[in-house]
Amino acid sequence: MESNARRLWKLLEPIHAVGYFSPEPIALLKEAGYRGYWMGYFAARSAPLGAVPAEVVHAVFYNFAFSHVSRALPDAWTYAPPEAAHEARRTGAVAALRRHLGPLADDVTRAASLASRAALGAPSEGRALYAALRSLPVSDDPLTLLWDSATLLREHRGDGHVATLLAAGIGGRESHVFHALANGTSPSVYATSRNIHETEWDTLVSGLQSRGLVTDDGQSLTDAGRETKAGIESTTDALAATAYATLEPAEIDELIALLRPLAKAVVASGEIPGQSPMGLNLDDLDR
Repeated sequence: MESNARRLWKLLEPIHAVGYFSPEPIALLKEAGYRGYWMGYFAARSAPLGAVPAEVVHAVFYNFAFSHVSRALPDAWTYAPPEAAHEARRTGAVAALRRHLGPLADDVTRAASLASRAALGAPSEGRALYAALRSLPVSDDPLTLLWDSATLLREHRGDGHVATLLAAGIGGRESHVFHALANGTSPSVYATSRNIHETEWDTLVSGLQSRGLVTDDGQSLTDAGRETKAGIESTTDALAATAYATLEPAEIDELIALLRPLAKAVVASGEIPGQSPMGLNLDDLDR
């Protein structure tokens, strides 16, 4: 049976993800002065950490190539400061949500109220990106509060996932290959979004094979690989669940019910790609 933490991740992720894929935040990041999509991405997502160097963002984000990060940072801060990047992404994301969720305003208000209690009350120890986001003011506007909360809960889960991967001995770049082989995601998704091209992909597969986690043909996980993958996902869910300790079981059920039509409305826009490194199955929101 799927855990509540996993259900909530599936439903909150599309709400958070408009900040990456919808036209409004992309346009506002460009207007702020950032050069190209990836400079805007790295500037906006890392903005709560401050004007940190590429080394810090590479470490915290875990799964990007350093060369990818360093093409954007710290140069991004010569065009506009972190505060501008965060505000551009946030303002753009909320504009996109307003376009998608306008008819569902009552659901937004109650969902934001419940989600914010979890997002603002989650434990921060060991979660650098979540803690940086948590240090920023949140809005009392329901739609903005919903995006703030979805983003906080997403990065809280992500920080826990990175810790779990690290403890399991799965490197950042390996984690993409590991997930793709477990779920049948095309390597082309990672070539486009994470700059993992054929030579690096083959090297990463070989490393996982040498530890008995990937089959000899390089096309799937071994029994040991599947066991490792299941353990990573289970631990990630358990760590993410700590954010929802402030909610009663009935409130968690209510939040899930409220978020489902909101997530579906975002997905129905077609702006979030069906396959991406987020690992989200957009056809799986009813479970």
